[in-house]
Amino acid sequence: MIIVTGATGQLGRQIVDNLLTRVQPDRIGVSVRVPQKAQTLADRGVRVRQGSFTDPTSLARAFEGATQVLIVSVDKMGEEKLQQHRTAIDAAVAAGAERILYTSHMGASSSSHFQACRDHAATEQMLQDSGTPFTSLRNGFYASSALRFLGHGLESGQAVLPADGPVSWTAPADLAEAAAAILTEEGRFEGPTPPLTAAEALTFDDIAKIASAVLGRTITRTAVPDEEFRAQLTGTGVPGETADRLLGVFAAARAGEFATVDPTLATLIGHQPRSLEAVLREQVPGR
Repeated sequence: MIIVTGATGQLGRQIVDNLLTRVQPDRIGVSVRVPQKAQTLADRGVRVRQGSFTDPTSLARAFEGATQVLIVSVDKMGEEKLQQHRTAIDAAVAAGAERILYTSHMGASSSSHFQACRDHAATEQMLQDSGTPFTSLRNGFYASSALRFLGHGLESGQAVLPADGPVSWTAPADLAEAAAAILTEEGRFEGPTPPLTAAEALTFDDIAKIASAVLGRTITRTAVPDEEFRAQLTGTGVPGETADRLLGVFAAARAGEFATVDPTLATLIGHQPRSLEAVLREQVPGR
């Protein structure tokens, strides 16, 4: 049985939807914190069990009978994230899973400027140390994150952000399709995959031009010093630690950590990945 964690989240739910086009529902199980939110999956024949990365006992039952476990990275950073990942990996090993898959990041590195990428690298080391065969999905930066960074700039026409560098913003829908393909063709990748990215890397200058064309009005990109941006964030109530971690994204982009473009994603899904323009057209209101 293929077990998917976080199946009520943005990526996990799309992975399960893609799996259902490839295998019978009785071959799929999900581990979710709130089973009621996965009722539509249960109605389609998917095994739904409660499981929390903070509760090893719940994971033992959620992972029961697993041949593969896909661990969707938790939306945390630092030691809290690593502890939860450690608990999930240990539970998958104890359940006898033949392979563990993990949603990592293209920039995973112990020396990354971005905390999340350092966390991904540490989790990959845990997987290596577990002794169980694993596949680490080196996903491109979510295109939806670019829209969040733009924030109200799409409405105001002023995208005020720190200096950046090219990023291969990638649609979660394409990454979900790729994950399902890998899960149903066991062993295609041993260890980390090549970067799973869209076909181009874009700066926020590029994105502002694309957004202007999509919306039919000018979006101006203005670069501000890191400290000024940090002050803007903390001034609106964002904790200082969170602001520093967000700034890490821009420092990493300036260092070229997210600039790689690779054809592996297109090969896996059998078509060209969605462009950022396509994602904008799908998600931006008022276009």
